[in-house]
Amino acid sequence: MLNRRHFVASVVGLAALAAGGDAFAESKGLIGISMPTKSSTRWISDGESMVKEFTALGYEADLQYGEDDIPNQLAQIENMVTKGAKVLIIAAIDGSTLSDILKKAKEAGVKVFAYDRLITKTPDVDYYTTFDNFGVGVLQAQSLVQGLKERFAGVKPWNVELFGGSPDDTNAFYFYNGAMSVLQPMIDAGEIAVVSGQMGMDKVGTLRWDGAVAQARMDNLLSANYTDKKVNGVLAPYDGLSRGIISSLKGVGYAPGPEMPIVTGQDAELASVKGMIAGEQYSTVFKDTRELAKVTAKMVDTVLQGKEPEVNDTKTYNNEVKVVPSYLLTPHSVGKDDIKKALVESGYYTQEQVDG
Repeated sequence: MLNRRHFVASVVGLAALAAGGDAFAESKGLIGISMPTKSSTRWISDGESMVKEFTALGYEADLQYGEDDIPNQLAQIENMVTKGAKVLIIAAIDGSTLSDILKKAKEAGVKVFAYDRLITKTPDVDYYTTFDNFGVGVLQAQSLVQGLKERFAGVKPWNVELFGGSPDDTNAFYFYNGAMSVLQPMIDAGEIAVVSGQMGMDKVGTLRWDGAVAQARMDNLLSANYTDKKVNGVLAPYDGLSRGIISSLKGVGYAPGPEMPIVTGQDAELASVKGMIAGEQYSTVFKDTRELAKVTAKMVDTVLQGKEPEVNDTKTYNNEVKVVPSYLLTPHSVGKDDIKKALVESGYYTQEQVDG
């Protein structure tokens, strides 16, 4: 028969097993995770997925959101270094502002991973995990053209306006250049007309990926260029911008149906998925952040074991000081008919979320 002391020890041991068997295990170290903002649901998903992955691997995760305030993000990162983080995973608000804090991190022996947004102008970034960002732009442009052919087959040239992402985010340039690799030949051939004449990231960029800024610019484009013309399509690089653009279009009378312009997007945000079902947004680009979190966590764990992590790109991402070894995941274009298979059956959303 167990005495009381043995009984208590047994109960505690069973409790440890019930909690996963690691109740007495020490953390393998602190991982600092710095995300740019909670204003986009995708960054919330990224953060939660990484905390889940690192916790499962036995690490402690410190997740912070900078809320698009650069000094705030810098202070958060500095605090992570002070607390003894072994690795920093950073999705930068402005990738060019981190040189000083990353120098301190490097001096403290901290490994630095740029996450989905390249960190520039510093040698002190070790790896980059992201999606094929040029490929994202290609998918957006291909979807735009597909939609134009479907909805406006009898119209030539197609009247299209271009939107870019935030000029302080290196991804915005990859998205735009990828899209223009498809669209520019069609513009040159007279198949597509950019009626406003506004082209190039210096003219079409949208600071901080702000949907309200995109909506205001679309308002101006419509009033200045489309009083006697119809817009057939809009290249939008992110769902938050897409929704602002669509609000502007609806404000001057466009509605789901044969005259609704083709509007692209990115990130498969739930509000935009519902907009696709409603016939407002034509497509989005799905980047499964769960997979990006898994790849990043696996690479970090490998590095902390003193080994070389797997990368699949050592040429593309020059941060103005060095080419950063990268791991690129594949993005996927999603239209209305792809939602169930791509987003629901994969478990990214439930059917109730999509229908709600």
